[in-house]
Amino acid sequence: MRISKFCLLALLLAVTTLVAGNQGSRSYTLDSSQSKFIARAFAGGLLWFKGKDHFVAVREFTGGAQITPGAITPASLEITAKAASMVETRDVFTEQQKQIINKELRDIVLEPEKYPDITFKSTSVTGKSLGADRYELKIDGNLTLHGVTRRITIPTEVTLTGNDMRARGEFSIDRDDFGIKATSAFHGLVRVRNKIEFTFDIVGHQR
Repeated sequence: MRISKFCLLALLLAVTTLVAGNQGSRSYTLDSSQSKFIARAFAGGLLWFKGKDHFVAVREFTGGAQITPGAITPASLEITAKAASMVETRDVFTEQQKQIINKELRDIVLEPEKYPDITFKSTSVTGKSLGADRYELKIDGNLTLHGVTRRITIPTEVTLTGNDMRARGEFSIDRDDFGIKATSAFHGLVRVRNKIEFTFDIVGHQR
């Protein structure tokens, strides 16, 4: 039996639609236990810690991400980090020094009792495919830190593998924009410059 050109085109359209439907958006739950999220505060200090940058890890965070393979959008990112979970990680500091740094981070810099959560919620995601389920994205959204909300852009490279998503990138903020102290003049131990650079390597699992 011969198939007309019209029927063949209709068949191809149906197959294309089916494939597109199977490539809908995917949602992922972020896994902090398999991820790294580090804030680098550049040295500008006094006394013991002068000349040593601080690498502060975000130990506890939750959130979710969405991406549409091939089309990218709809896509989104939401993340909530616990300010009290941020701790100094560098081996250049002794354990005693780390205890002092972490106490000042809590008592003076982050004030987690007043501002327990650091949140980011995307407002738009743009980018391009790099092939093989890899994407170069720019994630615009609102970062709330120390009770202040500012709009930022996070450049991110996303890789999808099976049921997992991996997002890598870095961005920076000015701590003055968020009303964050470096330290008090009395303590003077964790005094840092205004720029804080964040690097991340975050893993998510498909829901």
